[in-house]
Amino acid sequence: MRRLPLLAALLTSLASAQTSPTLPSFEGQVIYQVMPDRFADGDRTNNANVNRADPRAWHGGDLAGLTAKLPYLRKLGATAVWLTPIYRQQLANSFGIAPYHGYWPADFRDVDPHFGTLADFKEFVKAAHGAKMRVVLDQVINHYGYEAAAVKAHPAWFNGKAECDASGNKDVDCPLAGLPDLKQSNPEVRALLLGNADFWRGQGVDGFRYDAIKNVEAPFLKALLVRDRAAGTWTLGEWYGADTGTVADGQRAGFDSLFLFSLQQALGQSLMGGQGLSRVASVLSRQDELPRPGEVALFLDNHDVPRFAQGSLFEDQAQARTRYGLRALMTLKGVPVIWQGTEIALRGGPDPDNRRDMRFEQEWTPAERQVFETARDAIAVRRANPALSVGTQTLLPTPATLEDELLLFIREAQGKRVLVAWHNGRTRKTYSLRLNTLGLKAEPQTISRSLFAGQDAKLSVSGEWLHLSLPGEDAAVFGLREKH
Repeated sequence: MRRLPLLAALLTSLASAQTSPTLPSFEGQVIYQVMPDRFADGDRTNNANVNRADPRAWHGGDLAGLTAKLPYLRKLGATAVWLTPIYRQQLANSFGIAPYHGYWPADFRDVDPHFGTLADFKEFVKAAHGAKMRVVLDQVINHYGYEAAAVKAHPAWFNGKAECDASGNKDVDCPLAGLPDLKQSNPEVRALLLGNADFWRGQGVDGFRYDAIKNVEAPFLKALLVRDRAAGTWTLGEWYGADTGTVADGQRAGFDSLFLFSLQQALGQSLMGGQGLSRVASVLSRQDELPRPGEVALFLDNHDVPRFAQGSLFEDQAQARTRYGLRALMTLKGVPVIWQGTEIALRGGPDPDNRRDMRFEQEWTPAERQVFETARDAIAVRRANPALSVGTQTLLPTPATLEDELLLFIREAQGKRVLVAWHNGRTRKTYSLRLNTLGLKAEPQTISRSLFAGQDAKLSVSGEWLHLSLPGEDAAVFGLREKH
Protein backbone atom coordinates (compact mmCIF):
# COMPACT_ATOMS: atom_id res chain seq x y z
CA MET A 1 0.00 0.00 0.00
CA ARG A 2 1.38 3.42 -0.94
CA ARG A 3 1.90 5.48 2.19
CA LEU A 4 0.27 8.89 2.55
CA PRO A 5 2.95 11.65 2.55
CA LEU A 6 2.29 12.94 6.07
CA LEU A 7 2.32 9.51 7.68
CA ALA A 8 5.35 8.36 5.69
CA ALA A 9 7.31 11.32 7.05
CA LEU A 10 6.10 10.66 10.57
CA LEU A 11 7.07 6.98 10.41
CA THR A 12 10.67 7.97 9.75
CA SER A 13 10.89 10.83 12.22
CA LEU A 14 9.13 9.17 15.15
CA ALA A 15 10.85 5.79 15.17
CA SER A 16 12.62 6.58 18.43
CA ALA A 17 9.32 7.36 20.17
CA GLN A 18 8.29 3.72 19.93
CA THR A 19 10.95 2.57 22.41
CA SER A 20 8.99 3.85 25.40
CA PRO A 21 8.45 0.92 27.80
CA THR A 22 5.02 2.11 28.92
CA LEU A 23 2.60 3.41 26.31
CA PRO A 24 -0.54 5.35 27.25
CA SER A 25 -3.53 3.03 26.88
CA PHE A 26 -7.31 3.29 26.74
CA GLU A 27 -7.88 -0.40 25.98
CA GLY A 28 -10.80 -1.53 28.12
CA GLN A 29 -12.32 1.97 28.22
CA VAL A 30 -15.69 3.04 26.79
CA ILE A 31 -15.70 6.68 25.64
CA TYR A 32 -18.79 8.89 25.56
CA GLN A 33 -18.55 11.84 23.16
CA VAL A 34 -20.16 15.13 24.18
CA MET A 35 -20.70 18.39 22.32
CA PRO A 36 -21.24 20.55 25.42
CA ASP A 37 -23.51 23.15 23.78
CA ARG A 38 -25.95 20.41 22.73
CA PHE A 39 -25.82 18.29 25.90
CA ALA A 40 -27.16 19.89 29.08
CA ASP A 41 -27.75 23.46 30.29
CA GLY A 42 -26.65 23.78 33.90
CA ASP A 43 -26.25 27.56 34.13
CA ARG A 44 -28.86 29.84 32.54
CA THR A 45 -26.78 32.94 33.26
CA ASN A 46 -24.36 32.18 30.38
CA ASN A 47 -27.03 31.79 27.67
CA ALA A 48 -26.16 34.81 25.54
CA ASN A 49 -27.52 34.58 21.98
CA VAL A 50 -29.13 31.22 22.65
CA ASN A 51 -31.82 30.15 20.18
CA ARG A 52 -32.67 26.48 20.45
CA ALA A 53 -35.06 26.73 17.52
CA ASP A 54 -32.10 27.45 15.22
CA PRO A 55 -29.86 24.40 14.62
CA ARG A 56 -26.95 26.72 13.75
CA ALA A 57 -27.16 28.88 16.88
CA TRP A 58 -25.93 28.49 20.46
CA HIS A 59 -28.25 26.18 22.43
CA GLY A 60 -27.08 26.80 26.00
CA GLY A 61 -25.34 23.58 27.02
CA ASP A 62 -22.36 24.12 29.29
CA LEU A 63 -19.79 22.59 31.62
CA ALA A 64 -22.08 22.93 34.63
CA GLY A 65 -24.70 20.88 32.81
CA LEU A 66 -22.17 18.23 31.81
CA THR A 67 -20.86 17.98 35.36
CA ALA A 68 -24.39 17.53 36.67
CA LYS A 69 -24.98 14.72 34.16
CA LEU A 70 -21.92 12.66 35.08
CA PRO A 71 -24.17 10.25 37.05
CA TYR A 72 -26.04 9.62 33.78
CA LEU A 73 -22.78 8.68 32.05
CA ARG A 74 -21.88 6.43 34.96
CA LYS A 75 -25.30 4.79 34.73
CA LEU A 76 -24.72 4.09 31.05
CA GLY A 77 -21.35 2.59 31.90
CA ALA A 78 -18.99 5.00 30.14
CA THR A 79 -15.49 5.18 31.63
CA ALA A 80 -14.24 8.24 29.73
CA VAL A 81 -15.76 11.39 28.27
CA TRP A 82 -14.52 13.23 25.18
CA LEU A 83 -15.49 16.89 24.90
CA THR A 84 -15.47 18.74 21.60
CA PRO A 85 -13.47 22.01 22.00
CA ILE A 86 -14.37 24.33 24.85
CA TYR A 87 -11.98 27.15 23.89
CA ARG A 88 -13.02 30.78 23.79
CA GLN A 89 -14.53 31.14 20.32
CA GLN A 90 -14.72 33.97 17.81
CA LEU A 91 -17.46 36.41 18.78
CA ALA A 92 -19.13 36.71 15.38
CA ASN A 93 -21.05 34.12 13.42
CA SER A 94 -19.68 32.96 10.06
CA PHE A 95 -21.97 31.94 7.20
CA GLY A 96 -24.89 32.33 9.59
CA ILE A 97 -23.42 29.72 11.95
CA ALA A 98 -22.44 30.35 15.56
CA PRO A 99 -19.22 28.73 16.83
CA TYR A 100 -21.20 26.53 19.26
CA HIS A 101 -19.24 23.46 18.09
CA GLY A 102 -15.92 24.83 19.37
CA TYR A 103 -13.87 24.51 16.18
CA TRP A 104 -13.49 28.27 15.51
CA PRO A 105 -11.13 29.23 18.36
CA ALA A 106 -9.98 32.72 19.24
CA ASP A 107 -8.11 31.89 22.49
CA PHE A 108 -6.79 28.36 23.00
CA ARG A 109 -6.17 28.75 26.74
CA ASP A 110 -9.49 30.00 28.00
CA VAL A 111 -13.01 28.58 28.20
CA ASP A 112 -15.73 30.20 26.10
CA PRO A 113 -18.19 32.09 28.36
CA HIS A 114 -21.06 30.09 26.82
CA PHE A 115 -19.54 26.99 28.42
CA GLY A 116 -18.55 28.64 31.69
CA THR A 117 -15.12 29.42 33.09
CA LEU A 118 -11.79 27.72 33.52
CA ALA A 119 -12.83 27.11 37.14
CA ASP A 120 -15.92 25.29 35.83
CA PHE A 121 -13.70 23.10 33.66
CA LYS A 122 -11.47 22.28 36.62
CA GLU A 123 -14.57 21.36 38.64
CA PHE A 124 -15.74 19.11 35.81
CA VAL A 125 -12.37 17.33 35.61
CA LYS A 126 -12.32 16.89 39.39
CA ALA A 127 -15.85 15.45 39.36
CA ALA A 128 -15.11 13.17 36.41
CA HIS A 129 -11.98 11.80 38.05
CA GLY A 130 -13.91 11.37 41.28
CA ALA A 131 -16.39 9.27 39.31
CA LYS A 132 -13.48 7.17 37.96
CA MET A 133 -13.86 8.62 34.48
CA ARG A 134 -11.06 9.79 32.22
CA VAL A 135 -11.25 13.09 30.34
CA VAL A 136 -10.35 13.49 26.65
CA LEU A 137 -10.27 17.04 25.30
CA ASP A 138 -10.54 18.00 21.64
CA GLN A 139 -7.48 19.93 20.48
CA VAL A 140 -7.49 22.16 17.39
CA ILE A 141 -3.97 22.44 15.94
CA ASN A 142 -4.67 23.31 12.29
CA HIS A 143 -6.39 26.70 12.38
CA TYR A 144 -7.99 29.65 14.16
CA GLY A 145 -11.59 30.77 13.73
CA TYR A 146 -12.44 32.89 10.69
CA GLU A 147 -12.89 36.05 12.77
CA ALA A 148 -10.22 35.46 15.44
CA ALA A 149 -8.16 38.54 16.30
CA ALA A 150 -4.91 36.61 15.81
CA VAL A 151 -5.54 36.38 12.07
CA LYS A 152 -4.99 40.12 11.61
CA ALA A 153 -2.60 40.56 14.53
CA HIS A 154 -0.15 37.84 13.40
CA PRO A 155 -0.36 37.37 9.61
CA ALA A 156 3.00 35.55 9.56
CA TRP A 157 1.42 32.72 11.55
CA PHE A 158 -0.76 31.66 8.63
CA ASN A 159 -0.40 30.17 5.18
CA GLY A 160 -1.70 32.60 2.60
CA LYS A 161 -2.60 32.27 -1.05
CA ALA A 162 1.04 32.35 -2.13
CA GLU A 163 1.99 29.45 0.13
CA CYS A 164 -1.06 27.49 -0.95
CA ASP A 165 -0.46 28.06 -4.65
CA ALA A 166 3.19 27.04 -4.38
CA SER A 167 2.58 23.98 -2.22
CA GLY A 168 2.87 20.39 -3.34
CA ASN A 169 0.74 19.34 -0.38
CA LYS A 170 -2.51 21.27 -0.57
CA ASP A 171 -3.98 19.41 2.42
CA VAL A 172 -1.33 20.87 4.72
CA ASP A 173 -0.60 24.29 3.23
CA CYS A 174 -4.07 25.41 2.11
CA PRO A 175 -7.07 26.41 4.24
CA LEU A 176 -9.46 23.69 5.40
CA ALA A 177 -12.97 24.96 4.64
CA GLY A 178 -11.43 28.44 4.27
CA LEU A 179 -10.28 28.54 7.91
CA PRO A 180 -7.10 30.55 8.64
CA ASP A 181 -4.43 27.87 8.21
CA LEU A 182 -1.70 27.82 10.85
CA LYS A 183 1.90 27.53 9.73
CA GLN A 184 3.23 25.13 12.38
CA SER A 185 6.80 25.60 11.10
CA ASN A 186 6.68 29.18 12.39
CA PRO A 187 8.52 29.12 15.77
CA GLU A 188 5.86 31.25 17.46
CA VAL A 189 3.05 29.02 16.23
CA ARG A 190 4.92 25.88 17.24
CA ALA A 191 5.54 27.26 20.74
CA LEU A 192 1.92 28.35 21.04
CA LEU A 193 0.47 24.97 20.08
CA LEU A 194 2.90 22.91 22.15
CA GLY A 195 2.16 25.21 25.06
CA ASN A 196 -1.57 24.69 24.57
CA ALA A 197 -1.16 20.94 25.07
CA ASP A 198 0.92 21.54 28.18
CA PHE A 199 -1.67 24.01 29.50
CA TRP A 200 -4.62 21.62 29.22
CA ARG A 201 -2.57 18.72 30.48
CA GLY A 202 -1.98 20.90 33.51
CA GLN A 203 -5.75 21.10 34.02
CA GLY A 204 -5.84 17.32 34.52
CA VAL A 205 -6.78 16.15 31.02
CA ASP A 206 -5.96 12.45 30.40
CA GLY A 207 -6.04 12.39 26.62
CA PHE A 208 -6.27 14.57 23.54
CA ARG A 209 -8.35 14.05 20.42
CA TYR A 210 -6.47 15.89 17.69
CA ASP A 211 -8.65 17.39 15.00
CA ALA A 212 -7.83 17.20 11.26
CA ILE A 213 -4.35 15.65 11.56
CA LYS A 214 -4.24 15.17 7.77
CA ASN A 215 -3.92 18.96 7.48
CA VAL A 216 -1.05 19.48 9.95
CA GLU A 217 2.68 19.66 9.22
CA ALA A 218 4.53 16.40 9.95
CA PRO A 219 7.55 17.86 11.83
CA PHE A 220 5.23 19.63 14.25
CA LEU A 221 3.18 16.48 14.80
CA LYS A 222 6.42 14.67 15.60
CA ALA A 223 7.29 17.15 18.33
CA LEU A 224 3.74 17.18 19.69
CA LEU A 225 3.38 13.40 19.92
CA VAL A 226 6.81 12.88 21.48
CA ARG A 227 5.87 15.34 24.26
CA ASP A 228 2.45 13.76 24.74
CA ARG A 229 3.88 10.28 24.98
CA ALA A 230 6.58 11.36 27.41
CA ALA A 231 3.88 12.93 29.59
CA GLY A 232 1.71 9.78 29.47
CA THR A 233 -1.09 11.54 27.57
CA TRP A 234 -3.20 9.28 25.34
CA THR A 235 -3.57 10.60 21.79
CA LEU A 236 -6.45 10.02 19.36
CA GLY A 237 -6.05 11.37 15.85
CA GLU A 238 -8.82 12.25 13.44
CA TRP A 239 -7.93 11.48 9.82
CA TYR A 240 -11.34 11.73 8.17
CA GLY A 241 -12.14 8.59 6.18
CA ALA A 242 -9.19 6.57 7.54
CA ASP A 243 -9.03 2.89 6.64
CA THR A 244 -6.99 0.20 8.41
CA GLY A 245 -3.79 1.08 6.55
CA THR A 246 -4.03 4.74 7.49
CA VAL A 247 -4.76 3.89 11.13
CA ALA A 248 -1.80 1.48 11.19
CA ASP A 249 0.49 4.15 9.76
CA GLY A 250 -0.77 6.64 12.32
CA GLN A 251 -0.05 4.28 15.20
CA ARG A 252 3.44 3.58 13.90
CA ALA A 253 3.89 7.34 13.67
CA GLY A 254 3.23 7.80 17.37
CA PHE A 255 -0.53 8.20 17.79
CA ASP A 256 -2.02 5.81 20.30
CA SER A 257 -5.27 5.69 18.36
CA LEU A 258 -7.09 6.86 15.26
CA PHE A 259 -10.76 6.52 14.31
CA LEU A 260 -11.41 3.57 11.98
CA PHE A 261 -13.79 5.26 9.56
CA SER A 262 -13.86 2.32 7.16
CA LEU A 263 -15.40 0.13 9.87
CA GLN A 264 -17.93 2.83 10.76
CA GLN A 265 -19.02 2.95 7.12
CA ALA A 266 -19.26 -0.84 6.93
CA LEU A 267 -21.32 -1.01 10.14
CA GLY A 268 -23.76 1.53 8.74
CA GLN A 269 -24.10 -0.34 5.46
CA SER A 270 -24.28 -3.83 6.96
CA LEU A 271 -26.16 -3.46 10.24
CA MET A 272 -28.40 -0.48 9.60
CA GLY A 273 -28.57 -0.78 5.82
CA GLY A 274 -28.90 -4.58 5.71
CA GLN A 275 -26.34 -4.92 2.91
CA GLY A 276 -24.50 -7.99 4.21
CA LEU A 277 -21.88 -8.69 6.87
CA SER A 278 -19.09 -9.44 4.40
CA ARG A 279 -18.43 -5.68 4.35
CA VAL A 280 -17.64 -5.74 8.07
CA ALA A 281 -15.64 -8.95 7.80
CA SER A 282 -13.50 -7.38 5.07
CA VAL A 283 -12.46 -4.59 7.44
CA LEU A 284 -11.97 -6.84 10.47
CA SER A 285 -9.83 -9.25 8.42
CA ARG A 286 -7.14 -6.54 8.26
CA GLN A 287 -6.74 -6.33 12.05
CA ASP A 288 -3.27 -7.89 11.96
CA GLU A 289 -2.00 -4.80 10.13
CA LEU A 290 -2.57 -2.71 13.26
CA PRO A 291 0.33 -2.32 15.70
CA ARG A 292 -2.09 -1.75 18.61
CA PRO A 293 -5.57 -3.03 17.63
CA GLY A 294 -6.87 -2.67 21.18
CA GLU A 295 -6.43 1.12 21.05
CA VAL A 296 -8.26 1.84 17.77
CA ALA A 297 -11.36 4.05 18.13
CA LEU A 298 -14.55 2.30 16.94
CA PHE A 299 -17.83 4.15 16.46
CA LEU A 300 -21.28 3.97 14.88
CA ASP A 301 -21.52 7.73 14.25
CA ASN A 302 -20.22 11.10 15.43
CA HIS A 303 -20.76 14.84 15.06
CA ASP A 304 -19.38 14.91 11.50
CA VAL A 305 -21.49 12.18 9.85
CA PRO A 306 -25.23 11.48 9.70
CA ARG A 307 -26.65 9.62 12.67
CA PHE A 308 -26.48 5.82 12.61
CA ALA A 309 -30.26 5.66 13.15
CA GLN A 310 -30.79 7.90 10.13
CA GLY A 311 -29.87 4.94 7.93
CA SER A 312 -33.44 3.61 8.05
CA LEU A 313 -36.57 5.43 6.92
CA PHE A 314 -38.59 3.78 9.66
CA GLU A 315 -38.06 4.85 13.27
CA ASP A 316 -38.94 1.49 14.83
CA GLN A 317 -36.55 -0.34 12.51
CA ALA A 318 -33.84 2.25 13.21
CA GLN A 319 -34.24 1.72 16.94
CA ALA A 320 -34.10 -2.08 16.62
CA ARG A 321 -31.04 -1.92 14.40
CA THR A 322 -29.35 0.59 16.71
CA ARG A 323 -29.74 -1.96 19.50
CA TYR A 324 -28.07 -4.44 17.14
CA GLY A 325 -25.31 -1.94 16.39
CA LEU A 326 -24.62 -1.13 20.03
CA ARG A 327 -24.39 -4.80 20.97
CA ALA A 328 -22.14 -5.46 17.99
CA LEU A 329 -19.87 -2.52 18.82
CA MET A 330 -19.36 -3.81 22.36
CA THR A 331 -18.11 -7.17 21.09
CA LEU A 332 -15.23 -5.75 19.04
CA LYS A 333 -11.57 -5.31 19.92
CA GLY A 334 -10.78 -1.61 20.23
CA VAL A 335 -12.08 1.42 22.11
CA PRO A 336 -15.84 1.99 21.59
CA VAL A 337 -16.89 5.63 21.26
CA ILE A 338 -20.57 6.52 21.71
CA TRP A 339 -21.74 9.90 20.38
CA GLN A 340 -24.30 11.52 22.69
CA GLY A 341 -27.78 10.32 21.81
CA THR A 342 -26.75 7.16 19.96
CA GLU A 343 -27.65 5.24 23.13
CA ILE A 344 -31.31 6.20 22.50
CA ALA A 345 -31.14 5.95 18.67
CA LEU A 346 -31.34 9.71 18.18
CA ARG A 347 -31.89 10.49 14.51
CA GLY A 348 -30.39 13.22 12.34
CA GLY A 349 -29.03 13.83 8.86
CA PRO A 350 -25.91 15.77 7.89
CA ASP A 351 -24.58 18.69 9.98
CA PRO A 352 -26.29 20.41 11.76
CA ASP A 353 -29.16 17.90 11.96
CA ASN A 354 -26.84 15.30 13.49
CA ARG A 355 -26.21 17.69 16.40
CA ARG A 356 -29.71 17.83 17.87
CA ASP A 357 -30.04 18.58 21.57
CA MET A 358 -29.60 15.63 23.88
CA ARG A 359 -32.73 14.40 25.65
CA PHE A 360 -32.74 12.60 28.98
CA GLU A 361 -34.84 10.02 30.80
CA GLN A 362 -37.91 12.12 31.54
CA GLU A 363 -38.27 12.89 27.81
CA TRP A 364 -37.71 9.40 26.39
CA THR A 365 -40.26 7.22 24.68
CA PRO A 366 -40.52 3.58 25.82
CA ALA A 367 -38.66 2.54 22.67
CA GLU A 368 -35.80 4.96 23.41
CA ARG A 369 -35.60 3.65 26.95
CA GLN A 370 -35.30 0.13 25.55
CA VAL A 371 -32.37 1.19 23.34
CA PHE A 372 -30.68 2.77 26.36
CA GLU A 373 -31.13 -0.37 28.46
CA THR A 374 -29.63 -2.44 25.64
CA ALA A 375 -26.64 -0.09 25.49
CA ARG A 376 -26.18 -0.14 29.26
CA ASP A 377 -26.34 -3.92 29.41
CA ALA A 378 -23.95 -4.38 26.46
CA ILE A 379 -21.39 -2.05 28.07
CA ALA A 380 -21.73 -3.86 31.40
CA VAL A 381 -21.20 -7.25 29.75
CA ARG A 382 -18.13 -5.94 27.93
CA ARG A 383 -16.60 -4.40 31.05
CA ALA A 384 -17.26 -7.51 33.16
CA ASN A 385 -15.60 -9.93 30.73
CA PRO A 386 -11.87 -9.51 30.02
CA ALA A 387 -12.22 -11.46 26.78
CA LEU A 388 -14.53 -8.74 25.45
CA SER A 389 -12.78 -5.73 26.96
CA VAL A 390 -9.13 -6.55 26.23
CA GLY A 391 -9.03 -9.98 24.58
CA THR A 392 -7.62 -11.12 21.28
CA GLN A 393 -10.00 -11.26 18.31
CA THR A 394 -10.00 -14.13 15.81
CA LEU A 395 -12.40 -14.25 12.88
CA LEU A 396 -13.87 -17.67 12.09
CA PRO A 397 -14.21 -18.81 8.45
CA THR A 398 -17.97 -19.03 7.93
CA PRO A 399 -19.15 -20.83 4.78
CA ALA A 400 -19.25 -18.61 1.69
CA THR A 401 -23.01 -19.09 1.39
CA LEU A 402 -23.45 -17.54 4.85
CA GLU A 403 -20.87 -14.74 4.78
CA ASP A 404 -23.47 -11.98 4.34
CA GLU A 405 -25.80 -13.18 7.09
CA LEU A 406 -23.44 -14.61 9.71
CA LEU A 407 -20.21 -13.26 11.26
CA LEU A 408 -18.43 -15.32 13.91
CA PHE A 409 -15.31 -14.57 15.93
CA ILE A 410 -13.57 -15.58 19.14
CA ARG A 411 -12.43 -13.16 21.87
CA GLU A 412 -10.03 -14.53 24.48
CA ALA A 413 -8.13 -13.22 27.54
CA GLN A 414 -7.23 -14.21 31.08
CA GLY A 415 -8.65 -17.69 30.76
CA LYS A 416 -11.97 -16.38 29.41
CA ARG A 417 -13.13 -17.37 25.93
CA VAL A 418 -16.27 -16.19 24.19
CA LEU A 419 -17.83 -16.75 20.81
CA VAL A 420 -19.45 -13.73 19.18
CA ALA A 421 -22.19 -14.20 16.58
CA TRP A 422 -23.66 -11.42 14.47
CA HIS A 423 -26.76 -12.40 12.54
CA ASN A 424 -27.99 -10.26 9.65
CA GLY A 425 -30.95 -12.44 8.74
CA ARG A 426 -34.31 -10.71 9.08
CA THR A 427 -35.86 -13.50 11.17
CA ARG A 428 -34.75 -16.12 13.71
CA LYS A 429 -32.66 -18.92 12.27
CA THR A 430 -30.80 -21.98 13.54
CA TYR A 431 -27.37 -22.87 12.19
CA SER A 432 -25.46 -26.14 12.58
CA LEU A 433 -21.80 -25.78 11.59
CA ARG A 434 -18.96 -28.29 11.72
CA LEU A 435 -16.34 -27.20 14.23
CA ASN A 436 -13.45 -28.19 11.96
CA THR A 437 -14.74 -26.01 9.12
CA LEU A 438 -14.67 -23.06 11.55
CA GLY A 439 -11.16 -23.88 12.73
CA LEU A 440 -12.70 -24.20 16.19
CA LYS A 441 -12.13 -26.65 19.01
CA ALA A 442 -14.55 -26.76 21.93
CA GLU A 443 -15.74 -29.11 24.62
CA PRO A 444 -19.32 -30.35 24.37
CA GLN A 445 -21.75 -28.11 26.21
CA THR A 446 -25.46 -28.08 26.67
CA ILE A 447 -27.55 -25.09 25.72
CA SER A 448 -25.91 -21.82 26.76
CA ARG A 449 -27.67 -18.48 26.48
CA SER A 450 -26.25 -15.18 25.31
CA LEU A 451 -24.52 -13.05 27.93
CA PHE A 452 -26.69 -10.11 26.85
CA ALA A 453 -29.77 -9.68 29.04
CA GLY A 454 -33.21 -10.27 27.57
CA GLN A 455 -31.86 -11.77 24.37
CA ASP A 456 -33.20 -15.12 23.14
CA ALA A 457 -30.02 -16.49 21.60
CA LYS A 458 -28.65 -19.98 22.28
CA LEU A 459 -25.52 -22.03 21.63
CA SER A 460 -24.69 -25.69 22.10
CA VAL A 461 -21.80 -27.96 21.12
CA SER A 462 -22.37 -31.66 20.47
CA GLY A 463 -20.05 -34.10 18.74
CA GLU A 464 -18.25 -32.16 16.05
CA TRP A 465 -21.01 -29.60 15.61
CA LEU A 466 -21.69 -26.06 16.78
CA HIS A 467 -25.39 -25.21 16.96
CA LEU A 468 -26.61 -21.61 17.09
CA SER A 469 -30.16 -20.31 17.44
CA LEU A 470 -30.12 -16.60 16.73
CA PRO A 471 -32.75 -13.85 16.56
CA GLY A 472 -32.88 -11.78 13.41
CA GLU A 473 -30.66 -8.69 13.08
CA ASP A 474 -28.76 -8.90 16.35
CA ALA A 475 -25.36 -9.65 17.86
CA ALA A 476 -24.92 -12.24 20.61
CA VAL A 477 -22.01 -13.41 22.76
CA PHE A 478 -21.60 -16.81 24.44
CA GLY A 479 -19.20 -18.22 27.00
CA LEU A 480 -17.25 -21.07 25.39
CA ARG A 481 -15.56 -24.01 27.06
CA GLU A 482 -12.01 -24.86 26.09
CA LYS A 483 -11.18 -28.19 24.46
CA HIS A 484 -8.22 -29.75 26.25
